Amino acid sequence: MLVALVVLAGPLQAQQSSDTRPPEAASARIAGAKSATGKHWMVTAANPLAAEAGAQVLREGGSAIDALVATQLVLGLVEPQSSGLGGGAFLVYWDAEQSRLTTFDGRETAPRAATPTLFQDAAGAPLAFMDAVIGGRSVGTPGTPRLLETVHRRYGRLAWSRLFRPAIRLAQEGFAVSPRLEELIAGDVETLKRDGAARAYFLDADGAPLKAGTVLRNPAYARTLQALSEGGADAFYRGPLAGEIVRKVHEAANPGLLATEDLRDYRVKERTPVCGSYRGLEVCGMGPPSSGALTIGQILGMLDAYDLTALGPQSPEAWRLIADASRLAFADRERYMADEDYVPMPTRGLLARDYLAARARLLAGDDALPEVAPGTPTWDHAMAAPARADGNAPELPCTTQITIVDAEGNVVSMTSTIEAGFGSRLMVGGFLLNNELTDFSFRSQKDGVPVANRVEPGKRPRSSMSPTIVLKDGKPLLALGSPGGSQIIGYVAKTLIARFDWGMPIAEAIAAPNVLARFNAVEIEEGSGAQALEPALRGLGFEVRAMPMTSGVQAVEIGPDGLTGAADPRREGVAIGE
Repeated sequence: MLVALVVLAGPLQAQQSSDTRPPEAASARIAGAKSATGKHWMVTAANPLAAEAGAQVLREGGSAIDALVATQLVLGLVEPQSSGLGGGAFLVYWDAEQSRLTTFDGRETAPRAATPTLFQDAAGAPLAFMDAVIGGRSVGTPGTPRLLETVHRRYGRLAWSRLFRPAIRLAQEGFAVSPRLEELIAGDVETLKRDGAARAYFLDADGAPLKAGTVLRNPAYARTLQALSEGGADAFYRGPLAGEIVRKVHEAANPGLLATEDLRDYRVKERTPVCGSYRGLEVCGMGPPSSGALTIGQILGMLDAYDLTALGPQSPEAWRLIADASRLAFADRERYMADEDYVPMPTRGLLARDYLAARARLLAGDDALPEVAPGTPTWDHAMAAPARADGNAPELPCTTQITIVDAEGNVVSMTSTIEAGFGSRLMVGGFLLNNELTDFSFRSQKDGVPVANRVEPGKRPRSSMSPTIVLKDGKPLLALGSPGGSQIIGYVAKTLIARFDWGMPIAEAIAAPNVLARFNAVEIEEGSGAQALEPALRGLGFEVRAMPMTSGVQAVEIGPDGLTGAADPRREGVAIGE
């Protein structure tokens, strides 16, 4: 049965050393499926230094949330292009003592001065995407610092200041630039040059990108962390640092609207999880403004009527079903999903059994659906369906994922982001500011019909981040999530199908080739075995594109014999357990 919604730092002074010996053995790219087992606790994260920071907290008796805080603070240093203090996050949490699942929304918000035409030119046409991203215009009010403080106050066990030590030490002493960070800097040199602080940090004295193994120090980030460790999140949202953030946004070449009042008034929201059923399991995650749990719930809900186990992972027919279920779900996503604090949403209707059964019947043919369109779900509170137009809000494939289980059985899955790689490319206090506002639709209306995900003051942009906890018989069985922009939804869905339909161990399910569909084309992971499916899928009527698909799934499975952690081999993440 489907369960729906119930309802103080100065300017950055980067210090780079010519010593290319890594201070810690954590910068090598690791190939192949990566997993670990443990009896008591498990932490998975996108960088070994970050995972080790969380593991040490758990060894000291800290909670899952304590470990999460330490892990995220290190990720903001060693993986700065993906997440950090200047961004936001969604968090799904299982409270073992209360046997209760809840979620926390630390998504960025639009400045109160923002209007629906923020990303339009004088004629009302949408701006080119990168023209909107670079600079202050795209910066929303960050949520991550307040989110970390909020959940630590509720579920933390160790002192707040203790959790900052690993990141402060690494920022002061330096860490080795990883191969992945080297590659990403090299691909973004021209935009990083536009901000003086970002240029000084990510490029050498000659303006060339840093090489892997270079020891990189960030004293400005250390000062920011020290201020937060002593003064809590207020040290970020009020006072000198808040003023520096606002000045940076306003003085950028493409200035933005963020104000000190936006920072001062930011609030984290605790929300009820959204859950859908699949093969007798409850697949739960973050509701609006995330589209993740709803879209995954729709995909799996449509597929529940089909025997993917019998078809197997090599079957073009299995991937036809998965692709068209995804296309149908994404059509609903584009039409209906947004921040429901601002626009009404048919949340229950999108996951209703009869609605998904009707959508699933569209998959009963032999070929690809020639076109897909949004359905007509029942609206909550028996309201009439408002007129809605489809928007256009591309999401770039960056972000990070942390998944942790502690010795008491508490489980946390958090997806964290600054949106695009290197966000707005503006750096202050040793961290990058987000470009999350470009997750809104650039088009606010079509023929006078409003777009649900249009910009509005204080609104949270729609996201595809999908931190997920799977329940079996009311208890957590698997926690996971991934970076990857709007491809996140497909990455998580593929992992769940590979695990529960095709019986792959969780590490193999993560490492399995990525095949997904969001709009019209089926996207196949370039260089993977799945490219053998391409002729058959074309024969079924799909447009097919082979492309790099760097998912970053981090998962922990909870079994009768203990914990299994797994990290996506496509990135530098690891699992550590004891």
